[in-house]
Amino acid sequence: MLLHIVARGKIARSPEGELLGRYQKRLAWPFRITELPETGGRVPDPQTPCRTVLLDERGTDISSEKLTELLERWRDDGIRECRFVLGAADGHSDEERHGADLLLAFGKATWPHLLVRAMLAEQLYRATTIIAGHPYHRSG
Repeated sequence: MLLHIVARGKIARSPEGELLGRYQKRLAWPFRITELPETGGRVPDPQTPCRTVLLDERGTDISSEKLTELLERWRDDGIRECRFVLGAADGHSDEERHGADLLLAFGKATWPHLLVRAMLAEQLYRATTIIAGHPYHRSG
């Protein structure tokens, strides 16, 4: 299953970009990042069965294990792509929220968008290592 981050703005050369790149290189699953302009531009329509996860401050704060379970179930159900969409500074529209399969929050704090990309890539890497039985994730 393709793990696809769709975000507004360019990450360019930055510490956050380097961290994102580190996890991107480690991921064994197919992975893509699509950067949209700050305003305008649209998320391309999926060409295969897809799930959409919006990163949203009103979303559910779930554990790494729960995210892993969702990704594994979607993959096993034949979903070919999972999109993680980071909105603009004003967030997502009500229509976008309504159409999403999951609203995901990284806690109650507000995080910089560039940092969220790196945090998300780490969580996707963590989830795929849990599925593979790799010792990267050492919980409980």
